[in-house]
Amino acid sequence: MTEGNTLRDEARKAPMQALRVGMISLGCAKNLVDSELMLGSLQEAGYEITPLPGEAEVIIINTCGFIGPAKEESIDTILEMAEYKQHGRCRALIVTGCLSQRYSQELMQEMPEIDGMLGTGELDRLPELLRAVLQGKRPIFVGQPGFNYDAQQPRLVTTPPHSVYVKIAEGCSHNCAYCVIPAIRGPYRSRPMASVLAEAEELAIRGAKELILIAQDASAYGKDLPGHPGLSELLDGLSELPGIQWLRVLYTYPTTFSPRLIEEFAQNPKVCHYVDLPLQHACNDTLIRMGRGPVAKAQRRLVQELRRAMPDVALRSSFIVGFPGETEAEFQELLDFLEEIRFDHVGIFAFSPEEGSRAAKLPNQIPESVKEERHRQAMLLQQQITREKNKAHVGKVYQVLIDGPSEETELVLVARSQYQAPDVDGVIYLGNRWLPAGELARARITESYTYDLVAEILDEGSEG
Repeated sequence: MTEGNTLRDEARKAPMQALRVGMISLGCAKNLVDSELMLGSLQEAGYEITPLPGEAEVIIINTCGFIGPAKEESIDTILEMAEYKQHGRCRALIVTGCLSQRYSQELMQEMPEIDGMLGTGELDRLPELLRAVLQGKRPIFVGQPGFNYDAQQPRLVTTPPHSVYVKIAEGCSHNCAYCVIPAIRGPYRSRPMASVLAEAEELAIRGAKELILIAQDASAYGKDLPGHPGLSELLDGLSELPGIQWLRVLYTYPTTFSPRLIEEFAQNPKVCHYVDLPLQHACNDTLIRMGRGPVAKAQRRLVQELRRAMPDVALRSSFIVGFPGETEAEFQELLDFLEEIRFDHVGIFAFSPEEGSRAAKLPNQIPESVKEERHRQAMLLQQQITREKNKAHVGKVYQVLIDGPSEETELVLVARSQYQAPDVDGVIYLGNRWLPAGELARARITESYTYDLVAEILDEGSEG
């Protein structure tokens, strides 16, 4: 062992004193898993974790830097948390995640409030960085984004224990013109299947009923591993774990969603009939400019194949409006596609020209006012579709997973069916009976709204 490694190991062992650390995690679920890994490393090193920034002596902000609004939120959060250095107990403010990976030098120069920066490839070095900060240094630990966690690393799960995210791969090797994720996160790297299964087994022992598999392209899982095991093989292995009832997959990609994977979704009783398929557009010309290729027909065909294999499948997608060069005819083609396919859940985003992306330099940039109007039109259309689809659920009986009391009142429970992912989709409200979080129950839908549903829990033996 080298002297440098010895020093790093010593730095991880224990903090200078048992300080309270608070973490704010911004952005997507993939970033949340990173936050949980960092919290786990701090807890193992002897720090006390607090959810209250006013009580924290160290505040860590795990930032998102994917699009303009996310960067603005990250900067605003840094400034907001910096107030606790003046009016709270905070002694150190640490910035981690995508924003620090992209702009570490600039942020450290322009924001003296920040005491240390940690990149996406250095997550396991947080205790070491924190010790350096507490010794009066102002370190920047930002290297190449090559980190990938394994089951042996400590992780402090912050979601309800019955529903847990599992990151199955890191990075991305696609070349979309609007995206800088490959630069921030590095090339696609699958976790070994044994590592994923070991972590999932431990989560099941701790009470997990639903595992939510995430990656930048979850359906490409295993392509870089020896023997090329695919996502279908991973789902097979996970479905054997006692206690696991639902396997949900987020962030799949239309060109890596194989016929074998469709078959696995359709035939494995533990895999939710829920497909998250960010398509970004429906017009070939736009898709080509986006760097996704002439895949419009393939996308439509995949949707048809999914519905043929799973007539009850819930489809989620996301689309970008106002991409450079998008004509009125191209935008109308997207609206026609939404009307034709009638997705269950959709996210629509106005194009954000990201620094360093090819799309930011493309000609024929769309005026902000046009982008906003197209976003408004697409959202109104999808809201109408979602309302109509939700209305069709009334009277039907579904198995639901209880997430816990509503934030508004403990008299109402919040639950989800297999057709709803946490945080991004609507929920089901239950008011006629109380059940603990993590319980599965049968419920009949009684009311529908634009995004949410209302249901009543059925007694065992009630008619479905």
